[in-house]
Amino acid sequence: MRRILFVFLFVFSSLSITAQVASTYTISFENAAHHEAVVEADFTNLKEKTVEFRMSRTSPGRYALHEFMKNIYDVKVTDGKGNALKTSRPDPYSWTVSEHDGTIKVKYILFANRGGGTYSQIDDTHAHLNMPATFIYVPELEDKPMEVTFKVREDLNWKVATQLKHVEGHTYYAKNLQYFMDSPTEVSHFSKRSFQVNGQTIHFVLHHNGTEAELDEYFSRVKKIVLEEEQVYGELPKFDYGEYTFLVCYIPNASGDGMEHRNSTIVTNTRSLADGGMDSNLGTVAHEFFHCWNVERIRPDALEPFNFEETNMSGELWFAEGFTSYYTNLTLCRAGLMSEEKYVKSITGTFNYVWNSPARQFFNPIEMSYQAPFVDAARSVDPVNRDNTFISYYSYGNMLGLALDLSLRQNGLNLDDYMKLVWKKYGKQEKPYTVEDLHNTLNEYAGETFGSHFFKNYIYKSGMPDMKMLLNSVGVSLTQNLDKPDFGGPVNDEGFISKNTIIGTAAYNAGLEEGDKILKVIGTDFTSSNDFNALINSLKPNDIITIEYERFGLPKQTKVTLLPNTTYSLNLFEINNQKLSVKQKAARKAWLGSKQK
Repeated sequence: MRRILFVFLFVFSSLSITAQVASTYTISFENAAHHEAVVEADFTNLKEKTVEFRMSRTSPGRYALHEFMKNIYDVKVTDGKGNALKTSRPDPYSWTVSEHDGTIKVKYILFANRGGGTYSQIDDTHAHLNMPATFIYVPELEDKPMEVTFKVREDLNWKVATQLKHVEGHTYYAKNLQYFMDSPTEVSHFSKRSFQVNGQTIHFVLHHNGTEAELDEYFSRVKKIVLEEEQVYGELPKFDYGEYTFLVCYIPNASGDGMEHRNSTIVTNTRSLADGGMDSNLGTVAHEFFHCWNVERIRPDALEPFNFEETNMSGELWFAEGFTSYYTNLTLCRAGLMSEEKYVKSITGTFNYVWNSPARQFFNPIEMSYQAPFVDAARSVDPVNRDNTFISYYSYGNMLGLALDLSLRQNGLNLDDYMKLVWKKYGKQEKPYTVEDLHNTLNEYAGETFGSHFFKNYIYKSGMPDMKMLLNSVGVSLTQNLDKPDFGGPVNDEGFISKNTIIGTAAYNAGLEEGDKILKVIGTDFTSSNDFNALINSLKPNDIITIEYERFGLPKQTKVTLLPNTTYSLNLFEINNQKLSVKQKAARKAWLGSKQK
């Protein structure tokens, strides 16, 4: 009797869900070898006389426009009885239909060949689907349930992995457009591992050309990352349907990428586990899983709800992306997957990029975040001056996270507990936050004097704290060799300056710029970049050299006054044979040690 009741309730529930669905899709992959899929969409219960259906221009987790419409063709539109409908095109992204019977059926071909976190890829190895790049939608129905059926290639042993709710067979359900568009799907002959964390299931789906033994070893490392990051917040988020899924492709035809979603993430790379990926691919895994708290639930107000028709601008990306970047390698170190020495070395490039950039005179971290629609996989053909005017909010926020963490530790506090408080106030309640909310929360956690000083000087302005002192407190040295000279512009083997010269450098001050071809240095013919760099390194700061060069086909000459090389080096005290005090040793352990109990 119980079994009959259970079956009845399951069928009733499924019928109830199906009855509410207003957007139904079927996607098939017979021509996968040529990167094509056929999509059939049925839109029902339409109330408006004139109905618009359209393709998204953006994708969750991206902030720029991507114009997915360019990969759609052979569009056919009919009513519920199969009669052809006349459409109009008000813009390049949408269609409108005025005469319909309450139902519109649309069939089209999708071309897709980029496997990553934004676009879709279809070939005879997999159907890697990001929903905004794959499916048209009807804005009128955005709040109504949706359903999609994947006609898998059984001849290729394909299966389906997604955060969408399973209905039956290869059919899946989303409660509305926002959830549907945020639910990437991997259809392939993948392998899968799972483990339980406090009643919830973490799935790891891997599409690769490696072995099951390699997957087992890699999965053991992934579990360490998940459990270490859980300690930062004290708990996992409450995942919808009690599950979180890593959708991972390490295959030659993918692109290197990672993209967070509410209950899943896409991670892609061409690097196989056997070819160094066992270690080097872990950073993206750590970064994207941290996002299930920071950005998916601790969510900037500016991104809620996500706009599929326009760019999405947020002034909080230094926190949402940047602090997540700070925790990426920190997590690997805490989990024992990266040595302390390697972790400190990993900071060096980012530290130099941020601290030595002239861009801070133009924009603070909030304004750098505003640049996302221009830099987040966005494309343009005109040259830009970002070498001088932009610092990635990933990198800027990474170093701000480091600065805040070490500053808090000076007062017996730490960034983990600040993140816990932000989680409890905003993320756990799914209450979108603003920069002001982050400021007020830091005031609440560390005191108004500390919080206001940090935000007024380093967030609302572009100042930098005394990092030498802060790093010293955990036994890390910060040094410069100002006796070495710096030319200030990369020169290739043909003698061309290959990038914009940086404001304030020797080359910039001498008027040299990208595209100039160096002919002679101090009267000696240019031969190679190695010889040029060796010559510069043989000189001293304040030495003046004569450069003969060519610009736009005309010979020119300038004098360059070499300046000190301002590059920073970061090292553990032990590497420089410095003694680590008991206090410094304890502080470093509290910072870099595992939080597992």
